[in-house]
Amino acid sequence: MRPFRAALAATAALVWLSAGASAQRDDSVVSRGTLGSAEKTDRDLGLLQPDIELVDLPTAGVLDYGGYSARTRFYSNGGVVGWANFGIFQRLNIGTSLNVDKLIGTGTPVQITRPDLQVKFRFYDGDRVIPAFAIGFDGQGYLYNRQDLKYNQRQRGLYVIGSQEIGLPGLQAHGGANISDFNSNAIFGAMGLSVNIEDRVLLMAEWDNIQNYVDSRFNSGIRFYISPAFHLDFAVRGIGQSGDYPNGVSRGPERVAMFKYTGNF
Repeated sequence: MRPFRAALAATAALVWLSAGASAQRDDSVVSRGTLGSAEKTDRDLGLLQPDIELVDLPTAGVLDYGGYSARTRFYSNGGVVGWANFGIFQRLNIGTSLNVDKLIGTGTPVQITRPDLQVKFRFYDGDRVIPAFAIGFDGQGYLYNRQDLKYNQRQRGLYVIGSQEIGLPGLQAHGGANISDFNSNAIFGAMGLSVNIEDRVLLMAEWDNIQNYVDSRFNSGIRFYISPAFHLDFAVRGIGQSGDYPNGVSRGPERVAMFKYTGNF
C-alpha cells in the first residue's frame, strides 16, 4: 500500500499546487478544453467540446447537454474498441462501449466481448481555487483474457476525478482514485497532465492504475484537433513495462490510435 499512499499524496499535492497557481490567474483567463461550461453550450460559443478523457484517464469534463461523441480505438493484434457517449442531462453523461478482438488484419477468429457501460456526473464545476470534480463508473477494460474471462487490464469501475488549470492557460492537472473490483475493494490512484496548444494540439501524460509500481501504467499521447468535431489521437500505453500476462499477451508498451467525432443534437 505504500506506493498507493505515495500516489495519493502526490495527487493531493498536485491538486493543491493547481489551486495555488490558479488563484494567481486573472479572472478573464478560462480554459474550455477540459472543464467545459455548465451554462453555455458549444453551439452557442462555437468552441470545442470538452476533453472528457486523456489516453485512459477520465477528466472532470463532460459533454454538454445534447452533445454526443463516437470514438474508435485501434490497438495491438487488430483489436478495436468503440465508444458512444451522450450528454443526456446537464452535467450527466452516459455511454456504452464494445471490444472486438482481431477485427483488423488476418487474425482469426474475430471475437466480440460483452458491451460495457460508462456513466459520469460532474458534481462540482470548480473555480480559481478548487478543481472541478466528477464521479463516474467505467466498465471497459483492456486486453481481454478469454481463458480467465476477464480483462488483463481491469476496468476502472467506480471513480472520482478532479481537474484544474494550473499556472498557464491550457495546462491542466488531473487526479483521482477508483475501485475496479468490488470483491476486493482495492483502491487505485491516477494522475495526469494535459497541455492544450491553441485548440490545435493536446499533449497528454498520465500515470494510471497506481497501487503498486509493477502494475501501474505510464501512458503518453498527442491529440490533433483536425476540426471542432473531429479528433485524432496517437498514444503509447504501458511505457517501460515488460513481461507477459498469464495468457501470453505482452505487458510491454502498446501503440494505439483513436478517432473521435463529437457533435450536438
